[in-house]
Amino acid sequence: MKTQIIAVAIALLPVSSVAQDDLMRARDLGIPFEGTPGPLNAITDVVGVTVGHETIMKDLEEGGAVRTGVTAILPRGTESNVKPSFGAYFSLNGNGEMTGSHWIEESGMLEGPVMITNTHSVGAVHDATIRWRVEAGESDSSGFWWSLPVIAETWDGYLNDINGFHVKTEHAHAALKNAKSGRVAEGNVGGGTGMICHGFKCGIGTSSRVVTVPDGDFTVGVLVQANYGTRDTLRVAGVPVGKHITRDIAYADDYDPNREVGSIIIVVGTDAPLLPHQMKRVIRRAAMGLARNGSFASNGSGDIFVAFSTANENVNQSGPITSVEMISNDEMGPIFLGTIQATEEAIINALVAAKDMTGHRGRTVKAIDHDELRQVMRDHNRLNE
Repeated sequence: MKTQIIAVAIALLPVSSVAQDDLMRARDLGIPFEGTPGPLNAITDVVGVTVGHETIMKDLEEGGAVRTGVTAILPRGTESNVKPSFGAYFSLNGNGEMTGSHWIEESGMLEGPVMITNTHSVGAVHDATIRWRVEAGESDSSGFWWSLPVIAETWDGYLNDINGFHVKTEHAHAALKNAKSGRVAEGNVGGGTGMICHGFKCGIGTSSRVVTVPDGDFTVGVLVQANYGTRDTLRVAGVPVGKHITRDIAYADDYDPNREVGSIIIVVGTDAPLLPHQMKRVIRRAAMGLARNGSFASNGSGDIFVAFSTANENVNQSGPITSVEMISNDEMGPIFLGTIQATEEAIINALVAAKDMTGHRGRTVKAIDHDELRQVMRDHNRLNE
């Protein structure tokens, strides 16, 4: 069975829906990656998946600043409200939060969207997502008498006034409303607006792989909110870039680029027919893609992952006995490899797409310098030119 591929998303600048026309990605710099990406090299290459961002940027009095937002991933687009998906959850290091994970673990199903924001806005987005699900249309057979939405977070308190609680219901609803198929905005957008990784400005990144098994071609897509890692350990396509970036970056006295206290949320979607226990096997492989870029999942890092399959549209939490399809375990190797490859590239896309940002209390974090990155890759004979 051949998989059709559509594609995703949307880009937001300060609380708006302006397209990110100057999107720069790792492959644009000549960085080599293994595997075959989908047409958009994004999670939205998985048919039906939509992504939306709402970015909140505002300067406050006395040097305060809002640099935060919300990102929404809908496994089945507008039908995510009424059609669950087989899913799985995995925590590589649990210094973070992903609500709804216990029910995913118990039931093997993901219901509704996956929402990503900052650490202290989980509650606001959780309430907003339940409200959206209740108000957004037809109820499922349960009548929505309960809801356990998936809300994940990373900490943006260095650049953002995180204790100002600036994410509101309307921001979560805007991210959900804006969710579309197509190109996905990356870097300083949505939940990734104020995020930092490997000592550089970072944020949202995405990638995909088309994989071939005996039954046909399938797509694996990954979206990350990257806010983890030390400068020294950064590796790009196997090159120890963090040890060779020489440009002097002036950080504030209270920021150490080699102290890993951040986190990463990884969302993996696929159109391959996989059962929940197989999705669990897939989502664990995302950790291997993360490790390729130099993460060691430190004590202070919340490395939390969730996966879903858009196949088996007939699955539900209630109803009569139903038949579902699955790929055999022996055929899952290409899906594992595609997950690792797409995770690796999604993170580097987040790093490359990000731009310098000055935020809360005048703190500034620089993006990685593209020219210097290219030169380091060239010096190691790892640049496509």
